[in-house]
Amino acid sequence: MSRRNVWAAVAATVVVAATAGIVITATSDGDDTAAPPATTDVALPVPPTEPEAGPAGEVVVPAASTLVVSFADDIEQFDRPGGAKVGTVAARWHDRPSVLPVIDQRPGWLQVRLPQRPNGSTAWVRREDVALASTPYRVVIDVATTRLQVFRDGVEVLDAPAGLGTDEAPTTVGSFFVAFKQEPPTADEGWGPFVLVTSAHSETISDFESSGDAIAAIHGPLGAEEQLAAGGGYMSHGCVRLLLDDLAVLEDLPAGTPIDVIDSDAEPPVSAIASTVPS
Repeated sequence: MSRRNVWAAVAATVVVAATAGIVITATSDGDDTAAPPATTDVALPVPPTEPEAGPAGEVVVPAASTLVVSFADDIEQFDRPGGAKVGTVAARWHDRPSVLPVIDQRPGWLQVRLPQRPNGSTAWVRREDVALASTPYRVVIDVATTRLQVFRDGVEVLDAPAGLGTDEAPTTVGSFFVAFKQEPPTADEGWGPFVLVTSAHSETISDFESSGDAIAAIHGPLGAEEQLAAGGGYMSHGCVRLLLDDLAVLEDLPAGTPIDVIDSDAEPPVSAIASTVPS
């Protein structure tokens, strides 16, 4: 079976195929089906900061940073520290290196967030099986206010209007992360110079146009500049649209950077921020 994933934006769908590298094709109102070469992917920097070991053997990173792991080959995953093996964690997702945020740790063990469905999937892995780094960045998207914030070392560096999913295909709320960066699927300048593919999957679209999945991404406005300039709104199939100047701030976000999609209007507010802070 062909391993393909889809992320959708209003009047534009990008199909990410894991065969022959990654080929992305885009449709615009069903018309544009251009497929750029598989070599047009963009390398995303791996977090450079090397974590330190604490006095009890735990991995310590600055309070506003997130520990991330990577590994050259598939590794075993477990249901709990020292527990039963329940499968493997793939070293690559859509032919890109897996760089996964750590959400909890025990001596010799790390719990990581996974990019595969269902949303919220995690795994316990052995500390000795992975390489460690950290990212100082965090992204927060509020579906109630249609705002996207970027923080570095806990300091806000961007607060921008965002174009989010409609009621029929809302932007999924939860804890996710930057998976990889991809060149736009077409020459349309509305995409911006790059597309950030995330680990978020649509909860209302399970198999867009027989692609096998529906994955959210962050990209340019695709013609919605006026609506974004007016404060953002609901215009996509779950992807996040930004004005190009705002998108540029996200260019250096490394793989594994956490993305928390919240709903500040919910009672109580739906927020996953606390759950992504390593212990």
